[in-house]
Amino acid sequence: MALKWISRQAGFRRWVLWILLLALVVGMLGTLVWLSGRYEASQIQQRLERDAAEAVTDIRTGFTRNIQSMQALQSSEPGTATWRVMANDLLRENREIMRIEWRDEDLGMTAFADTPYRAPVFERLGRGSTQSDVTLACSTSKRLSGAAYSASYFMPQSDGLGFEMLDMCMPIMVAGRLEGYAVATYSLQDVLAELVNKQLARSESLAFTEADGTRLALHGTTSRGSRVFIAQQLLDLPGNTLVLRLESRRGTPDYFPNVLTALVTAMSVALMAVLFLLARDMRRRLKVEHDLGEALAFRKAMEDSVLTGLRARDLSGRITYVNPAFCQMVGIEAKDLLHQSFPSPYWPPELAETYLQRQAIRLAGNNLPREGHESVFIRPDGTRFPVLIMEAPLINAVGKHTGWMSAILDVSEQRRVEEVSRASQERLQATARLAMMGEMASLLSHELNQPLAAISSYATGSLNLLKDQSSHELAAQSHGRKPGEAAQLAEPANELSSDLQVAMNRIAEQAERAGKVIKSVHDFVRRRDQAREAVQPRALLDAVMPLVSLQARKLSVNVVIDVDPSCGPVLCDRTMVEQVLLNLSRNGMQAMADSPSAGRHAADRVLTLRVRPAAFNERSRWVEFAVIDQGEGISPDVATQLFTPFFTTKVEGMGLGLSLCRTVIEQHGGFLGFEPGQPRGTIFTFTLPEAAPAARQGLSA
Repeated sequence: MALKWISRQAGFRRWVLWILLLALVVGMLGTLVWLSGRYEASQIQQRLERDAAEAVTDIRTGFTRNIQSMQALQSSEPGTATWRVMANDLLRENREIMRIEWRDEDLGMTAFADTPYRAPVFERLGRGSTQSDVTLACSTSKRLSGAAYSASYFMPQSDGLGFEMLDMCMPIMVAGRLEGYAVATYSLQDVLAELVNKQLARSESLAFTEADGTRLALHGTTSRGSRVFIAQQLLDLPGNTLVLRLESRRGTPDYFPNVLTALVTAMSVALMAVLFLLARDMRRRLKVEHDLGEALAFRKAMEDSVLTGLRARDLSGRITYVNPAFCQMVGIEAKDLLHQSFPSPYWPPELAETYLQRQAIRLAGNNLPREGHESVFIRPDGTRFPVLIMEAPLINAVGKHTGWMSAILDVSEQRRVEEVSRASQERLQATARLAMMGEMASLLSHELNQPLAAISSYATGSLNLLKDQSSHELAAQSHGRKPGEAAQLAEPANELSSDLQVAMNRIAEQAERAGKVIKSVHDFVRRRDQAREAVQPRALLDAVMPLVSLQARKLSVNVVIDVDPSCGPVLCDRTMVEQVLLNLSRNGMQAMADSPSAGRHAADRVLTLRVRPAAFNERSRWVEFAVIDQGEGISPDVATQLFTPFFTTKVEGMGLGLSLCRTVIEQHGGFLGFEPGQPRGTIFTFTLPEAAPAARQGLSA
């Protein structure tokens, strides 16, 4: 008995379990059926809502298109006959419009046209019955300066039927002044038939209703079904608001009732399939994540290795990304750059306003130059460097414009190379001009040698004639006179003859000197070895002093000579070094003559010619020559180009003097330079080698 009871209890429990399992399955099936029905109903309702929204959009688009057609109808200021022709064309193209009217500014009728598809809609009651609606709509359009709509109204027809009508009034403006109104009368039923997608009317009914649900117009038929789905959308027009109502009937969804075994089997198979698909999706997801990680790591390594600076900005101008090359370029860490807006920390302060204006113009549109633009950035240490920036719109994966991407190149080295190239071109041009000057100098030296030789010959002949004439005159004056009287008469003649001889000797010396200068220039241009000799420094100064003193008297300059006795003779091309001294002296005197702070008297204008020993070693000794003036000095801008060929600050200068002077001194192994004097002025110095003891024999004086 006990075993039977226990067996019965176990069977009862199994039945309870099966019943509970069956109830659970039935509950699950019922829930699934209910959820499926709800889902299907929600899908139908959502589709109906979308159809209603699309229908409202179609109606708005049609109204807008008709307004544009009405504007085009009135834009050409046609006559009444022409207007009627154009209005009839517009009515034939738009069946929803029953009538078009042209009214003056007092709403008086100027012209009208009725649709050709129906009898005139106002034939029975006349247009005056709706004048109040038209007046209200036109008042609203005048206030809004645009099209306005009246309230809907019913207009009975001669055949016992009628239409629900709606008037649209649009002001006609000419040069900002109201010239009249254009009125279009719509049939609400035809609006539904013509402006809404005709596919909707095959399965759904469309209706215009008022806010309280009163139906105004109906179009389309609904299919048979036990369930009714309704969607409503507001059609908000200037001056009026209508409700567009869509109805759709659907039957109750059909399901398999009481197919428990098949459903459980199907659910089991579906569960196994879902588990299999889930496992496969998990493997794919892991693989995709791994590939994505590899791609991100590769992109990060590529961005970190590229030498071009990369910068991303959002639409408001904030920095959202920078790569290490950009951070290294501007000298600022990424954490200090991210989320920074305008002005950027790497903009020079004096250019910030200009960059702000340029960024505002650039970020306002999508058409950016692909070739980029140049800017100047500044590092925290104050270093400025030029960059080339290329910007493009930043488009995300779905095609949306999210910001701007920039590639920045540091073009400092490129600019340096360009500057070196430019300087090389200038040097080549200067060399070509110097070669031309050399040819000209050779030609001039050849042409001037003959007149200088003639001057020297004439001076020598004049000296000989003076000597002969003096001898004859003295002999004639002393003939028949006492010795004392002859001596008294000879003294003035001797003095005059002596002065003329000195002058003629000077002429001969200067002609000879000019010939030597021309020969030295010719040898210098032809790169020949000039004859160098040991010359005392004082002798070089004495040779140029007559010409220096002559110009010093003209410019009221006091010349001071300071020669250290310990300086030995120098080995040089005497003529060329004298020309260097003469050129530097003239420049110094002209600098003081042009300087207002040097005074007007010779005591305030002092040109010092100084000679003293320079650096020496066991193998060679050097002598330093200095030309010191009291002028305004040399500005930094001029100092950088002072020895450049053809650069000059003088109106009539050629810019070759200092360049040739430096070349002459460097050919002697020396150096020509300058430094500012104290308290003012400039000191030009150059060095020449001392002559070796063996070369001092036969020293030139």
